[in-house]
Amino acid sequence: MTATMSVPAPAWAEAPAWVAAEGPGGDPPWPEDLFGAPPGPQRVEEVGLPDLRQWARWLGDPEVFDAVDGTADDVSARCIELITALERLKAAAAAAQARVTERFDRVQRQQQRDAGVPADRLGEGVAAQVALAHHESPVKGGRFLGTAQAWVREMPHTLEALAEGRLNEWRATLAVRETACLAVEDRGAVDEEFGEMLRSRSTMGDRAVTAALRRMVYERDAEAYLRRIEAAAKGRRVTCRPAPDGMTYVTALLPLQQGVAVFAALTQTADTARADGDERGRGQLMADTLVERVTGRPAERPCDIHLDVLITDRSLFAEDDGAAEVGGVGPVPAGWVRRMLGGIDDPETRVQVRRLFRGPTGLVATKTAGRFFTRGMQHLIRARDQHCRTPWCDAPIRHADHVVGHAEGGPTDLDNGQGLCERCNHTKQVAGWSASVEPGPDHVVRLMTPTGHTYVSRPPRGPGEGGRR
Repeated sequence: MTATMSVPAPAWAEAPAWVAAEGPGGDPPWPEDLFGAPPGPQRVEEVGLPDLRQWARWLGDPEVFDAVDGTADDVSARCIELITALERLKAAAAAAQARVTERFDRVQRQQQRDAGVPADRLGEGVAAQVALAHHESPVKGGRFLGTAQAWVREMPHTLEALAEGRLNEWRATLAVRETACLAVEDRGAVDEEFGEMLRSRSTMGDRAVTAALRRMVYERDAEAYLRRIEAAAKGRRVTCRPAPDGMTYVTALLPLQQGVAVFAALTQTADTARADGDERGRGQLMADTLVERVTGRPAERPCDIHLDVLITDRSLFAEDDGAAEVGGVGPVPAGWVRRMLGGIDDPETRVQVRRLFRGPTGLVATKTAGRFFTRGMQHLIRARDQHCRTPWCDAPIRHADHVVGHAEGGPTDLDNGQGLCERCNHTKQVAGWSASVEPGPDHVVRLMTPTGHTYVSRPPRGPGEGGRR
């Protein structure tokens, strides 16, 4: 059985050895069995980035793995072996990313220390750069940075299991999360015990891994585990996030006793109503009861709320089917907006319609000579950007900020304004970061990091823009 490739493979992956790979019943093939052996151990400075990038392009080509000859049984078996090998490759790549990330953090902190940065500010901006490299939000970048530091510095056995494919990235992350309450020496002891367990039990799922780790943590330091449970109550909160089809998730994170009590009360009320002949479903009754008890108004009567709806005049008045935009939610059908506005006939509910007009180059430009954006300008920036303008950060906008700082001569107008979350706004002030706006109607912001890498940010398309961008 042979395989052909439609694109050149890297120098160390020119001849996939399909025949040499172990068949069913043997050890799962490691990537070099299928793609050729990679180069020997090297330092980070010597890693062949062109080879890695070429290998990524090669793996991403849909024709590479389609050109396989053989019987259906042979091809099916080889596909399963490939899936297994690629899963191990993903785990090894995650371990490699962690090691490189931890070294990047050490180098950046040393550079900042040499530059005279105060000790309490060392590491500022590192997580944001990691997030941009991961194509993730700054929050997730910071989370991975902390996880990488824990793996490399405190949990070498977990990192080894990840690199060898006995643990995937998420389960290795669970190991960091569940041992976070321990002292360094206790965490190391649990890590060693966990690594030994994985050598004989490598088929545990998420729940089994979590349960085993919690048991080890409790047996190692019961007081630390109890303090963690007590501290968790301080994180109780209620959040709201958009859901598909014009719905939202309102989630309450509560201590165990309170959460069970709330659910039991809603369940009892719903069951009573059903027994009295209410035709609504149990879930509907629980949801309506929650709305009524929290707002103090019947569930069918809307409350006084503020919704930013971006919609064209054609969609609002001329039955056009273009999508509208609800701030913090995203695109919704224009017909749904018309029904929502037309269905509010309660005299006690206030509805305010604010009209924003878009010209050929975007929203009508406004400018002020002051240092701060006016309230109206902030509203326009939020309407245009919709969420934080840092690439891959979907956090809500907290600050209307200058792209080019006011102290550097940047004007206070819409072209030099952008919406940022609080974290990204503070990160942009760290030494080595800069931003600029490219000329044109699309408000393209170019963000430069201390390492010299550049990332481009564009605002989302608004209603009626079509393919303008």
